[in-house]
Amino acid sequence: MTHPNTQTIWKITKGHSPVVAAAVHDGHRVREEVSRILSLTEAERLREEDPFTAIWTEVAETQIIGSHSRFEVDLNRPREKAVYIKPEDAWGLHVWKEHPDRELIDRSLAAYDAFYAEVQSLLADVSQHFGHFVVFDIHSYNHRREGPKALPADATGNPEVNIGTGNMNRQKWGPLVERFIKDLQNFDFLGRHLDVRENIKFRGGHFSRWIHESFPNAGCAIAIEFKKFFMDEWTGEPDKAQINAIQNALQSTLPGILKELGALNELT
Repeated sequence: MTHPNTQTIWKITKGHSPVVAAAVHDGHRVREEVSRILSLTEAERLREEDPFTAIWTEVAETQIIGSHSRFEVDLNRPREKAVYIKPEDAWGLHVWKEHPDRELIDRSLAAYDAFYAEVQSLLADVSQHFGHFVVFDIHSYNHRREGPKALPADATGNPEVNIGTGNMNRQKWGPLVERFIKDLQNFDFLGRHLDVRENIKFRGGHFSRWIHESFPNAGCAIAIEFKKFFMDEWTGEPDKAQINAIQNALQSTLPGILKELGALNELT
């Protein structure tokens, strides 16, 4: 049972649609007891967070947004790995000035548990109303890890949009996923087309895996990772035109998604 003083580290907006959009890594806040012993600067934290992803959840009526930093607790990792302890948990970063005590970790995990309990309830409600549903599990990733002046990572292994489907029933959800990818690829993105590929850089994290395990017959969670070409990942400066265009690209996939969901509902 969750302690009554557990902090809410997310925001949910409820709509009436079988499409849900989530940005669990958008958050930057940390609670005071965490802030006191963090060794990372705000800029260092921001570099590994997913700023601006919450904007893209606006394509769906129902939105799930993480409000606190993944350096407090990572909602996209299994519970036992949700609080980073060692540098190898966090891209080699030394996260803490001192080892967090058990009580601090337990409070972070209580918030994690409360998040998953509320999302479970939300998605059960969506499933009850609509049968099949889709979750856009939206993230972003770095591609200039060698420094602001170094060359970006090779595009061959770093698509602009990585679609992670490694933990879903591909046979059941294949037509829907393929329609989604095709519609993203075909979108006129500021006069060009996005490089959208499946399972190249990432195959999907814990959040999407948990959705498939919790709603094996009803829920399709598509892990969508945008390379940070829409911002300067070292300064945090956004490119607003590209951020808006990404939102429009996601919006363009909704008619196809709804059509595929309708077809699935007719089969059951």
